[in-house]
Amino acid sequence: MIAAVVLAAGRSQRMGTPKINLPWPPPADGISPPEAGCRTVLGQVVDTLVEAGLDEILIVTGPVPPLEQPHWSSLPVRLIQNPRFAEGEMLSSLQIGLEALPVSTESALVVLGDQPQIQIQVVHTLLQAFEDAPQAIIVPSYRMRRGHPWLLPRRYWAEVLRLVSPLTLRDFLHAHAGDIVHLPVDTPTILQDLDTPADYHRKNE
Repeated sequence: MIAAVVLAAGRSQRMGTPKINLPWPPPADGISPPEAGCRTVLGQVVDTLVEAGLDEILIVTGPVPPLEQPHWSSLPVRLIQNPRFAEGEMLSSLQIGLEALPVSTESALVVLGDQPQIQIQVVHTLLQAFEDAPQAIIVPSYRMRRGHPWLLPRRYWAEVLRLVSPLTLRDFLHAHAGDIVHLPVDTPTILQDLDTPADYHRKNE
């Protein structure tokens, strides 16, 4: 069983508005609040993971709750809040997510909630690589640069749960460089997330 942990607890300070709740694709007239029922940035991420066949999708939220999509109630989607979002939001969110996953989960797919460009082909490639190397950390790579999402087998979870700031997930990956399977992909979308208004519009061009 592979579960996705979607990290969606960011404060969106550079965006100036909760980025996970922005409409996707972006409207032509700039940054507008989403209309009722429209697909959001986070909704696009979740829909891609559902289409890829993930067993469970756990969304770790922060100070701003996501606009839940109407169809999530019929999908393997759960929401959990990170009360420690200000304490190194990515690491603490992953820790909370890992602790909340079922004991049957073999590996966690670490996904950014502000990466709506995530491609189902990349997710499928990662899941296939897990079948060939179930004990390895599997990270997609575009032109020698690591990106998201990536797979973290259960054997490493205890170590990640012990990490304390100022240590980060980057420090963890650096310490386990020899355990990483770098999976070359032909799309730069693994490197792209949405931090600023310019990112929001440029990434959909």
